[in-house]
Amino acid sequence: MADSTDTQVTTDTHTAFTNALHTQRVWTGELPTFDPGTAPADPTPLFHDWFLAAVTAAQPEPHTMTLATTGTDGLPDARVVMLHDADSTGWHFASHATSTKGRQLAAHPAAALCFYWPALARQVRVRGTVAPASAEESRADLAARTRGALAAALTGHQSEPLDSAEDLARAADAAWERAGAEPDAVSPTWTRYVLTPHEVEFFQGDPARRHVRLRYTRTAPGTAWTRGLLWP
Repeated sequence: MADSTDTQVTTDTHTAFTNALHTQRVWTGELPTFDPGTAPADPTPLFHDWFLAAVTAAQPEPHTMTLATTGTDGLPDARVVMLHDADSTGWHFASHATSTKGRQLAAHPAAALCFYWPALARQVRVRGTVAPASAEESRADLAARTRGALAAALTGHQSEPLDSAEDLARAADAAWERAGAEPDAVSPTWTRYVLTPHEVEFFQGDPARRHVRLRYTRTAPGTAWTRGLLWP
């Protein structure tokens, strides 16, 4: 049972939190405009343009995205991962097939992605089906990564319970040594995934809250995209 001191600390902390929360603002400075009438017929070139604009605007980590999946309990799950490519086949990312997300995708092969680039008040949302790439593509994906990324993949045990920080340190040190000695080392469970989109939305924020939302939809891979605006 919490005593009065614990209760006061909790109350003070929450007050500080709410005061800070209510003073936050977004999208300071000049923002770009977006004319949906100039958008291409396919969302991928527009995504490339927006990504390059985010890089030019010095948006930190523009290649990171929120990946949302469905848990084995039927509840949504989400985490931030890195984009590995975006091309005519879809949006690419990678993980261990034995990780939580890997098991979720095996059971429910559909996901959503969300990119947020506050430097430009822009957001891109992608929804679709997910499939693993070939073993050759997954090996090539791992081979193209930095030594640190390779070491992290070789450490393994992603999402498994960890007994102590010392166990992680020992495994990570061994993985770093192996990554340096074997830059072409293979992690059998490392898997590249491709999300084939059926819906892509581009959101351009506006200080007056007249946000522009352009949504692309299609009924099946390879079919033509349909474009339409959404109320903000």
